[in-house]
Amino acid sequence: MSPSATRLITPKKLVRIAFLLVALGFGAWTIAGQWSRVAEGFARLSWPALGGSLVAVLAALTAGMLMWRALLADLGSPLRFADAAKVFFVGQLGKYIPGSLWPVLAQMEMGKDLGVPRPRSAAAFFLTYPIYLASGLLVALVTLPVFAGDSVTRYAWLLLLLPVLVAGLHPKVVNAALGLGLRLLRRPPLERPLTRRGLLTSAGWAFAGWAAYGVHLALIVAGLGVTGGRAFALSAGAFALAWCLGFAVVIAPAGAGVREVAMVAALAPVLDGGTAIVAALCSRLVVSAGDLVCAALAGAAARRARAVPVPARNE
Repeated sequence: MSPSATRLITPKKLVRIAFLLVALGFGAWTIAGQWSRVAEGFARLSWPALGGSLVAVLAALTAGMLMWRALLADLGSPLRFADAAKVFFVGQLGKYIPGSLWPVLAQMEMGKDLGVPRPRSAAAFFLTYPIYLASGLLVALVTLPVFAGDSVTRYAWLLLLLPVLVAGLHPKVVNAALGLGLRLLRRPPLERPLTRRGLLTSAGWAFAGWAAYGVHLALIVAGLGVTGGRAFALSAGAFALAWCLGFAVVIAPAGAGVREVAMVAALAPVLDGGTAIVAALCSRLVVSAGDLVCAALAGAAARRARAVPVPARNE
């Protein structure tokens, strides 16, 4: 057997292929399982509305990747766009596998091949969630009390997390928490602490992502017959609230089921119950499709980037 063939079947590659196949299987199962319930809803939406909604999801997912990339760079591991996209998007497919640690484990292993220490990958990964949660709650706070009113009162308790998250995301608090966690795990401290600039940059990308998700849902809502500024504001707030609630339910893969309930409640002022359910399920399916598209595009881009020879420097 040739050396190249041997490299193709190393245990490490087999494990990664198995992870990818399992994640893709769960992702495909998620889409297939929802199709019968959303086929009628999709039939009511035009192709431009669906295409625009998917493009908005791809933009939102890219903003999420850039948020994670900004954190990683601030902690000392800048990555090329193509490499960062592959690690982030392929790793994120793990969220469709029941359990919460598959994405971070995948990102740690793929990042290590690019010279990113595992503790640094883990730190960047876990920091994305409180940033997403704080920014998402802020979006919900700005939009839903004004436009949704009593329909989302039952979720008001989530807003109690906002001041705690804002205080906890101060760079001094974050660095102290990361240092304590690494000491408890008997790992060396991070070489570079998180800075305010890195935190604000990542927060900016998070807000950009919420805006894109709002466009995604607003296009679906518009396709179902409701347009206007109020519908867009409710769409942005509904998606943010749904994500924040789904994040709290770790036993549901990618927040399945939980997010739809919150989204239907937030859209109640502009859509009747049945139509709101259709919008929520269509949104879930488009986002799932976006995950798969991003992973495929990122993997192809990373392979092309590796195939391009680096020009030699003239000494």
